[in-house]
Amino acid sequence: MAAATLLIAWLENLPIRDPDSLIPGYIRFPAIVLGAISLDIVPRALWRARRTPRTLWTVTREITRERWPASHWRFALGGVMAWYLCYATFRNLKSFVPFVHAEGDPLSATDNVYDTQMANLDKILWLGHDPAKVLHDLLGTGFAAQLFSAVYIIWIVLVPVSIAIALVWTRHTAAGSWYVTAVAFDWALGAAIYLMFPSVGPIYSDPKTFADLPETYVSKLQTSMWDDRVTVVGDVVGSGTLQTIAAFASLHVGIMLTICLIVEYVGLSRWIRVTSWVFLVLTVFATVYLGWHFFIDAIAGAALGASTVWLAAMATGNRVGLRPKLRRNHEPEPSVVSEDSTAG
Repeated sequence: MAAATLLIAWLENLPIRDPDSLIPGYIRFPAIVLGAISLDIVPRALWRARRTPRTLWTVTREITRERWPASHWRFALGGVMAWYLCYATFRNLKSFVPFVHAEGDPLSATDNVYDTQMANLDKILWLGHDPAKVLHDLLGTGFAAQLFSAVYIIWIVLVPVSIAIALVWTRHTAAGSWYVTAVAFDWALGAAIYLMFPSVGPIYSDPKTFADLPETYVSKLQTSMWDDRVTVVGDVVGSGTLQTIAAFASLHVGIMLTICLIVEYVGLSRWIRVTSWVFLVLTVFATVYLGWHFFIDAIAGAALGASTVWLAAMATGNRVGLRPKLRRNHEPEPSVVSEDSTAG
Protein backbone atom coordinates (compact mmCIF):
# COMPACT_ATOMS: atom_id res chain seq x y z
CA MET A 1 0.00 0.00 0.00
CA ALA A 2 2.88 2.33 0.74
CA ALA A 3 4.40 1.57 -2.66
CA ALA A 4 1.06 2.18 -4.41
CA THR A 5 0.64 5.48 -2.56
CA LEU A 6 4.10 6.68 -3.55
CA LEU A 7 3.64 5.55 -7.16
CA ILE A 8 0.26 7.22 -7.70
CA ALA A 9 1.35 10.39 -5.92
CA TRP A 10 4.37 10.58 -8.24
CA LEU A 11 2.44 9.79 -11.44
CA GLU A 12 -0.41 12.22 -10.67
CA ASN A 13 1.74 14.84 -8.92
CA LEU A 14 -0.33 14.60 -5.72
CA PRO A 15 0.72 15.37 -2.13
CA ILE A 16 0.80 12.68 0.56
CA ARG A 17 -0.76 13.88 3.81
CA ASP A 18 -1.32 12.84 7.39
CA PRO A 19 -4.92 11.57 7.27
CA ASP A 20 -5.87 13.39 10.47
CA SER A 21 -4.31 16.82 10.37
CA LEU A 22 -5.96 18.12 13.56
CA ILE A 23 -3.59 16.15 15.78
CA PRO A 24 -0.50 14.81 13.95
CA GLY A 25 -0.22 11.05 13.76
CA TYR A 26 3.21 11.02 15.40
CA ILE A 27 1.59 12.53 18.51
CA ARG A 28 -1.85 10.94 18.38
CA PHE A 29 -0.92 7.29 17.90
CA PRO A 30 1.80 7.07 20.58
CA ALA A 31 -0.74 8.67 22.91
CA ILE A 32 -3.38 6.11 21.93
CA VAL A 33 -0.95 3.23 22.47
CA LEU A 34 0.24 4.54 25.84
CA GLY A 35 -3.37 5.13 26.86
CA ALA A 36 -4.34 1.57 25.90
CA ILE A 37 -1.35 0.15 27.77
CA SER A 38 -2.28 2.24 30.82
CA LEU A 39 -5.82 0.90 30.70
CA ASP A 40 -4.36 -2.59 30.61
CA ILE A 41 -2.10 -2.07 33.64
CA VAL A 42 -3.55 0.60 35.95
CA PRO A 43 -6.97 -0.95 36.76
CA ARG A 44 -5.28 -4.28 37.57
CA ALA A 45 -2.75 -2.53 39.80
CA LEU A 46 -5.42 -0.55 41.63
CA TRP A 47 -7.47 -3.69 42.23
CA ARG A 48 -4.52 -5.77 43.42
CA ALA A 49 -3.27 -3.03 45.74
CA ARG A 50 -6.71 -1.96 46.96
CA ARG A 51 -6.05 -3.17 50.53
CA THR A 52 -2.43 -2.04 50.66
CA PRO A 53 -2.22 1.31 48.79
CA ARG A 54 1.43 1.77 49.72
CA THR A 55 2.37 -1.16 47.49
CA LEU A 56 0.76 0.38 44.40
CA TRP A 57 4.04 1.25 42.67
CA THR A 58 5.53 -2.17 43.39
CA VAL A 59 2.37 -3.90 42.19
CA THR A 60 2.32 -1.78 39.03
CA ARG A 61 5.84 -2.87 38.16
CA GLU A 62 4.97 -6.51 38.83
CA ILE A 63 1.93 -6.36 36.56
CA THR A 64 3.93 -4.59 33.88
CA ARG A 65 6.50 -7.40 33.90
CA GLU A 66 3.74 -10.02 33.86
CA ARG A 67 1.64 -8.45 31.14
CA TRP A 68 4.32 -6.79 29.03
CA PRO A 69 7.35 -8.98 28.37
CA ALA A 70 9.59 -7.96 25.48
CA SER A 71 7.76 -10.29 23.10
CA HIS A 72 4.45 -8.51 23.65
CA TRP A 73 6.01 -5.07 23.33
CA ARG A 74 7.31 -6.16 19.91
CA PHE A 75 3.94 -7.60 18.93
CA ALA A 76 1.88 -4.59 20.06
CA LEU A 77 4.14 -1.77 18.86
CA GLY A 78 5.01 -3.51 15.59
CA GLY A 79 1.33 -4.19 14.99
CA VAL A 80 0.30 -0.62 15.72
CA MET A 81 2.96 0.81 13.40
CA ALA A 82 2.00 -1.57 10.59
CA TRP A 83 -1.69 -0.85 11.17
CA TYR A 84 -1.14 2.91 11.06
CA LEU A 85 0.87 2.62 7.84
CA CYS A 86 -2.03 0.71 6.24
CA TYR A 87 -4.56 3.22 7.57
CA ALA A 88 -2.62 6.31 6.46
CA THR A 89 -1.90 4.95 2.98
CA PHE A 90 -5.52 3.81 2.60
CA ARG A 91 -6.77 7.30 3.37
CA ASN A 92 -4.38 8.80 0.83
CA LEU A 93 -5.25 6.25 -1.86
CA LYS A 94 -8.93 6.94 -1.29
CA SER A 95 -8.29 10.65 -1.68
CA PHE A 96 -6.44 10.03 -4.96
CA VAL A 97 -9.47 8.42 -6.63
CA PRO A 98 -10.95 11.58 -8.25
CA PHE A 99 -7.62 12.53 -9.78
CA VAL A 100 -6.84 9.08 -11.18
CA HIS A 101 -10.17 9.21 -13.05
CA ALA A 102 -10.21 12.90 -13.95
CA GLU A 103 -8.51 12.43 -17.32
CA GLY A 104 -6.16 15.33 -16.64
CA ASP A 105 -8.80 17.68 -15.22
CA PRO A 106 -9.42 17.24 -11.47
CA LEU A 107 -12.32 19.70 -11.60
CA SER A 108 -14.32 17.22 -13.68
CA ALA A 109 -13.61 14.32 -11.38
CA THR A 110 -17.01 14.38 -9.71
CA ASP A 111 -18.68 13.58 -13.05
CA ASN A 112 -16.59 10.53 -13.86
CA VAL A 113 -18.23 7.97 -11.56
CA TYR A 114 -20.22 4.72 -11.72
CA ASP A 115 -23.21 5.83 -9.66
CA THR A 116 -25.71 5.45 -12.51
CA GLN A 117 -24.66 1.85 -13.08
CA MET A 118 -24.81 1.11 -9.34
CA ALA A 119 -28.30 2.62 -9.07
CA ASN A 120 -29.49 0.53 -12.02
CA LEU A 121 -28.12 -2.64 -10.43
CA ASP A 122 -29.93 -1.78 -7.20
CA LYS A 123 -33.23 -1.46 -9.02
CA ILE A 124 -32.70 -4.84 -10.66
CA LEU A 125 -31.98 -6.43 -7.27
CA TRP A 126 -34.97 -4.69 -5.67
CA LEU A 127 -37.38 -5.51 -8.53
CA GLY A 128 -37.53 -1.99 -9.92
CA HIS A 129 -37.51 -0.15 -6.59
CA ASP A 130 -34.96 2.17 -5.01
CA PRO A 131 -33.82 0.41 -1.81
CA ALA A 132 -33.34 3.67 0.10
CA LYS A 133 -36.88 4.80 -0.73
CA VAL A 134 -38.25 1.41 0.31
CA LEU A 135 -36.52 1.69 3.68
CA HIS A 136 -37.73 5.27 4.16
CA ASP A 137 -41.31 4.18 3.46
CA LEU A 138 -41.12 1.12 5.71
CA LEU A 139 -39.21 2.62 8.63
CA GLY A 140 -40.16 6.28 8.38
CA THR A 141 -37.83 9.26 8.48
CA GLY A 142 -37.84 10.05 12.20
CA PHE A 143 -36.56 7.64 14.83
CA ALA A 144 -34.99 5.34 12.24
CA ALA A 145 -32.77 8.16 10.97
CA GLN A 146 -31.50 8.85 14.51
CA LEU A 147 -30.97 5.14 15.17
CA PHE A 148 -29.01 4.52 11.99
CA SER A 149 -26.98 7.67 12.56
CA ALA A 150 -25.98 6.27 15.96
CA VAL A 151 -25.09 2.92 14.37
CA TYR A 152 -22.83 4.68 11.89
CA ILE A 153 -21.03 6.63 14.63
CA ILE A 154 -20.63 3.54 16.83
CA TRP A 155 -18.97 1.77 13.89
CA ILE A 156 -16.44 4.61 13.59
CA VAL A 157 -15.47 4.11 17.24
CA LEU A 158 -15.67 0.31 17.11
CA VAL A 159 -12.86 -0.23 14.61
CA PRO A 160 -10.00 1.53 16.48
CA VAL A 161 -11.22 0.05 19.78
CA SER A 162 -11.21 -3.45 18.29
CA ILE A 163 -7.70 -2.86 16.93
CA ALA A 164 -6.57 -1.81 20.42
CA ILE A 165 -8.10 -4.97 21.88
CA ALA A 166 -6.40 -7.16 19.26
CA LEU A 167 -2.95 -5.59 19.62
CA VAL A 168 -2.73 -4.36 23.20
CA TRP A 169 -5.19 -6.09 25.52
CA THR A 170 -5.39 -9.61 24.15
CA ARG A 171 -2.72 -12.15 24.98
CA HIS A 172 -3.77 -14.46 22.16
CA THR A 173 -1.42 -13.03 19.57
CA ALA A 174 -2.44 -15.48 16.84
CA ALA A 175 -6.04 -14.23 17.06
CA GLY A 176 -4.95 -10.59 17.26
CA SER A 177 -2.66 -10.82 14.24
CA TRP A 178 -5.39 -12.63 12.26
CA TYR A 179 -7.90 -9.86 12.89
CA VAL A 180 -5.57 -6.90 12.29
CA THR A 181 -4.20 -8.49 9.11
CA ALA A 182 -7.75 -9.06 7.86
CA VAL A 183 -8.64 -5.39 8.41
CA ALA A 184 -5.45 -4.40 6.58
CA PHE A 185 -6.53 -6.58 3.65
CA ASP A 186 -9.96 -4.89 3.77
CA TRP A 187 -8.29 -1.54 3.32
CA ALA A 188 -5.86 -2.71 0.66
CA LEU A 189 -8.45 -4.43 -1.53
CA GLY A 190 -10.99 -1.71 -0.79
CA ALA A 191 -8.62 0.97 -2.06
CA ALA A 192 -7.97 -1.04 -5.23
CA ILE A 193 -11.72 -1.35 -5.87
CA TYR A 194 -12.21 2.38 -5.26
CA LEU A 195 -9.62 3.11 -7.92
CA MET A 196 -11.20 0.71 -10.42
CA PHE A 197 -14.87 1.60 -9.85
CA PRO A 198 -15.14 5.14 -8.49
CA SER A 199 -18.52 6.23 -7.14
CA VAL A 200 -19.71 8.83 -4.64
CA GLY A 201 -22.83 7.14 -3.29
CA PRO A 202 -26.58 7.92 -3.44
CA ILE A 203 -26.49 10.80 -0.97
CA TYR A 204 -24.35 12.79 -3.41
CA SER A 205 -25.51 11.47 -6.78
CA ASP A 206 -29.22 11.51 -5.88
CA PRO A 207 -29.64 13.89 -2.90
CA LYS A 208 -33.38 14.49 -3.44
CA THR A 209 -34.12 10.93 -2.29
CA PHE A 210 -32.76 11.82 1.15
CA ALA A 211 -34.16 15.35 1.42
CA ASP A 212 -36.85 14.30 3.93
CA LEU A 213 -34.40 12.85 6.44
CA PRO A 214 -33.94 14.97 9.59
CA GLU A 215 -30.66 16.59 10.47
CA THR A 216 -28.38 14.20 12.33
CA TYR A 217 -24.70 14.00 13.08
CA VAL A 218 -24.35 11.87 9.96
CA SER A 219 -26.06 14.44 7.73
CA LYS A 220 -23.64 17.08 9.02
CA LEU A 221 -20.75 14.70 8.36
CA GLN A 222 -21.99 14.08 4.81
CA THR A 223 -22.09 17.82 4.12
CA SER A 224 -18.62 18.28 5.60
CA MET A 225 -17.17 15.45 3.53
CA TRP A 226 -18.59 16.86 0.31
CA ASP A 227 -17.14 20.28 1.17
CA ASP A 228 -13.76 18.63 1.69
CA ARG A 229 -14.05 16.87 -1.67
CA VAL A 230 -14.87 20.08 -3.51
CA THR A 231 -11.98 21.84 -1.76
CA VAL A 232 -9.48 19.08 -2.52
CA VAL A 233 -10.58 18.68 -6.15
CA GLY A 234 -10.37 22.44 -6.61
CA ASP A 235 -6.90 22.86 -5.07
CA VAL A 236 -5.25 19.60 -4.08
CA VAL A 237 -2.05 21.26 -2.87
CA GLY A 238 -3.53 24.27 -1.11
CA SER A 239 -6.43 22.43 0.52
CA GLY A 240 -4.21 20.85 3.16
CA THR A 241 -6.59 17.93 3.63
CA LEU A 242 -7.86 14.71 2.06
CA GLN A 243 -11.19 13.87 0.48
CA THR A 244 -12.80 10.71 1.87
CA ILE A 245 -15.73 9.93 -0.45
CA ALA A 246 -15.78 6.57 -2.23
CA ALA A 247 -18.77 4.24 -2.16
CA PHE A 248 -18.06 0.94 -3.93
CA ALA A 249 -17.44 -1.35 -2.12
CA SER A 250 -18.80 -0.62 1.37
CA LEU A 251 -15.96 -1.10 3.84
CA HIS A 252 -18.40 -0.44 6.68
CA VAL A 253 -20.11 -3.68 5.74
CA GLY A 254 -16.86 -5.42 4.78
CA ILE A 255 -15.01 -4.73 8.02
CA MET A 256 -18.11 -5.51 10.09
CA LEU A 257 -18.42 -8.91 8.39
CA THR A 258 -14.71 -9.43 9.04
CA ILE A 259 -15.38 -8.81 12.74
CA CYS A 260 -18.32 -11.23 12.74
CA LEU A 261 -16.32 -14.03 11.13
CA ILE A 262 -13.27 -13.50 13.33
CA VAL A 263 -15.28 -13.63 16.57
CA GLU A 264 -16.85 -16.87 15.31
CA TYR A 265 -13.50 -18.45 14.43
CA VAL A 266 -11.91 -17.27 17.67
CA GLY A 267 -14.89 -18.57 19.64
CA LEU A 268 -15.73 -15.54 21.74
CA SER A 269 -18.73 -15.47 24.06
CA ARG A 270 -22.13 -16.10 22.51
CA TRP A 271 -23.41 -12.62 23.37
CA ILE A 272 -20.46 -11.05 21.52
CA ARG A 273 -21.09 -13.19 18.45
CA VAL A 274 -24.83 -12.48 18.40
CA THR A 275 -24.28 -8.75 18.98
CA SER A 276 -21.77 -8.63 16.13
CA TRP A 277 -24.18 -10.21 13.64
CA VAL A 278 -27.04 -7.94 14.75
CA PHE A 279 -24.80 -4.92 14.36
CA LEU A 280 -23.80 -6.10 10.88
CA VAL A 281 -27.46 -6.15 9.83
CA LEU A 282 -27.98 -2.68 11.30
CA THR A 283 -24.87 -1.46 9.46
CA VAL A 284 -26.22 -2.69 6.12
CA PHE A 285 -29.53 -0.91 6.76
CA ALA A 286 -27.77 2.25 7.96
CA THR A 287 -25.48 2.59 4.95
CA VAL A 288 -28.37 2.21 2.49
CA TYR A 289 -30.96 4.18 4.50
CA LEU A 290 -28.64 7.17 5.02
CA GLY A 291 -27.40 7.14 1.42
CA TRP A 292 -23.77 6.36 2.05
CA HIS A 293 -23.90 3.32 -0.20
CA PHE A 294 -25.94 1.53 -2.83
CA PHE A 295 -27.20 -1.91 -1.89
CA ILE A 296 -24.78 -3.44 -4.41
CA ASP A 297 -21.99 -1.74 -2.43
CA ALA A 298 -23.09 -3.68 0.65
CA ILE A 299 -23.03 -6.97 -1.27
CA ALA A 300 -19.56 -6.24 -2.60
CA GLY A 301 -18.42 -5.20 0.87
CA ALA A 302 -19.66 -8.47 2.35
CA ALA A 303 -17.78 -10.46 -0.29
CA LEU A 304 -14.68 -8.40 0.43
CA GLY A 305 -14.94 -8.89 4.21
CA ALA A 306 -15.33 -12.65 3.88
CA SER A 307 -12.41 -13.03 1.47
CA THR A 308 -10.04 -11.00 3.65
CA VAL A 309 -10.68 -13.25 6.65
CA TRP A 310 -9.56 -16.22 4.53
CA LEU A 311 -6.56 -14.33 3.11
CA ALA A 312 -5.47 -13.24 6.59
CA ALA A 313 -5.83 -16.80 7.88
CA MET A 314 -3.48 -18.00 5.15
CA ALA A 315 -1.03 -15.17 5.83
CA THR A 316 -0.88 -15.57 9.62
CA GLY A 317 -0.86 -19.37 9.81
CA ASN A 318 -4.36 -19.65 11.29
CA ARG A 319 -5.27 -22.54 9.03
CA VAL A 320 -5.34 -26.25 8.47
CA GLY A 321 -4.44 -26.64 4.82
CA LEU A 322 -6.69 -24.12 3.10
CA ARG A 323 -9.28 -24.09 5.86
CA PRO A 324 -9.21 -21.21 8.37
CA LYS A 325 -8.68 -22.36 11.95
CA LEU A 326 -7.36 -20.45 14.95
CA ARG A 327 -3.83 -21.45 15.86
CA ARG A 328 -3.13 -21.57 19.58
CA ASN A 329 -0.19 -19.49 20.76
CA HIS A 330 1.94 -22.53 21.59
CA GLU A 331 1.34 -24.17 18.23
CA PRO A 332 3.88 -23.72 15.41
CA GLU A 333 2.66 -22.32 12.11
CA PRO A 334 1.54 -25.00 9.62
CA SER A 335 4.48 -24.29 7.33
CA VAL A 336 6.97 -25.49 9.97
CA VAL A 337 5.11 -28.62 11.07
CA SER A 338 6.68 -31.73 9.55
CA GLU A 339 4.67 -34.38 7.78
CA ASP A 340 5.69 -36.94 10.41
CA SER A 341 4.35 -34.80 13.24
CA THR A 342 0.93 -34.56 11.59
CA ALA A 343 0.64 -38.21 10.60
CA GLY A 344 -2.15 -40.16 12.25
